[in-house]
Amino acid sequence: MNELVEQHTILAVVVGSRAYGLDGPGSDHDRRGVFAAPTRSFWALDKPPTHLDGPLAEQFSWEIERFCVLALQANPTVLEVLWSPLIEKINPDGKALLAVRDAFLSRRVADTYGAYARDQLARVDARRERTGETNHKQAMHMLRLLMAGAHVLRTGEILLDVRPWRDQLLAVKRGEVPWDSITSWAASLQEELAAAAEATSLPSSPGTSVIDQLLYDVRERG
Repeated sequence: MNELVEQHTILAVVVGSRAYGLDGPGSDHDRRGVFAAPTRSFWALDKPPTHLDGPLAEQFSWEIERFCVLALQANPTVLEVLWSPLIEKINPDGKALLAVRDAFLSRRVADTYGAYARDQLARVDARRERTGETNHKQAMHMLRLLMAGAHVLRTGEILLDVRPWRDQLLAVKRGEVPWDSITSWAASLQEELAAAAEATSLPSSPGTSVIDQLLYDVRERG
């Protein structure tokens, strides 16, 4: 299956700490990509996979249809791929995908980003109660997600670069910030997210017809 990624990738980017501006020496290269399986491959009983790991280290790719479904659901991990400035590979289909990226955005991001952050906060809290230990890295990403959620609702752009808050976020990651201060910061960011959701100009639903047309075009070319 590696040939699907190697030969049919339409967009490959780096996300994670390097895209967030939170990287340091030895940080991972979190590679994410989108591939478009040849149209004829769907005619067989054995369909192409919806996603694949590898072949490079720290690499994960989605088939374009699955990618679009997740992006229309406002999945934060998937949406980041469309806004990462660290593009390693792109072809005309990838450019067409980026050209319609705004169609994936809707008010659903308030729910998904908020839910992801609340889930991470609950996980950190549960571990603290169970073991007395704090997953500081998870706490940092919870805060980053809340920032990103409010940002997209206000601006219509996915926030990756959090270098303005780099020192504060890395202090959380290093365990230098008291838990009460973290939860207080999270509560403030949740209020910002709620206020941004009230005022957002994003549509209530994403532009599915635009994405359908993209998929038709890609399949016809493939």
